[in-house]
Amino acid sequence: MAYAVRQFNLPALKGLSEKQVKVHLGLYEGYVKHVNLIADKFKVAREGALELDPYIAAELRRRFAFEFDGMRMHEYYFEQFENGTKAPSEDSALARAAREKYGSKEKFIAHIKEVAGTRGVGWVVVYFDSVESVLHTVFVTDHEIGQLASLPVILALDLWEHAYMVDYLPAEKKNYVDVFFENINWSVIEERFTKAV
Repeated sequence: MAYAVRQFNLPALKGLSEKQVKVHLGLYEGYVKHVNLIADKFKVAREGALELDPYIAAELRRRFAFEFDGMRMHEYYFEQFENGTKAPSEDSALARAAREKYGSKEKFIAHIKEVAGTRGVGWVVVYFDSVESVLHTVFVTDHEIGQLASLPVILALDLWEHAYMVDYLPAEKKNYVDVFFENINWSVIEERFTKAV
């Protein structure tokens, strides 16, 4: 089995150039390529056609987590822009959960932006914990380390420079975050939340 590069139905994004999006999609394609490359090496080794040194095998297993999580997080990221901008619904299950924890939709978004202001590169990820029925907004530096175990991703905001450096300098990260929210199709995020509940 091989993972396929997903094709996203992306409109022109306000504040993010076509070049920026193309560069970012190319990075995503690299993750998919390397997930398949590592999986193929292990398949060939299992079939006896390749002998892997235990040290090399261990490093490939570690690298697989990096490549796989990079692939999947970028899929979450790009699908949030598909089919154009759509405002959040005021009466969705996600809106109710956001109001319960943050007081309002506006305060929920403001909190995500506050977390996005964390110094450094990484991701802001909004999760839903169905055990406690609560949203969690966290900063994840390396996508293969620090994810909240078993919690479904509701929203993914890429804060690595590759996501914005064609259009914005590192000191302008806040502008990129604002643009991110101007382009989101909230129905995608609301559907993820509904599935998680």
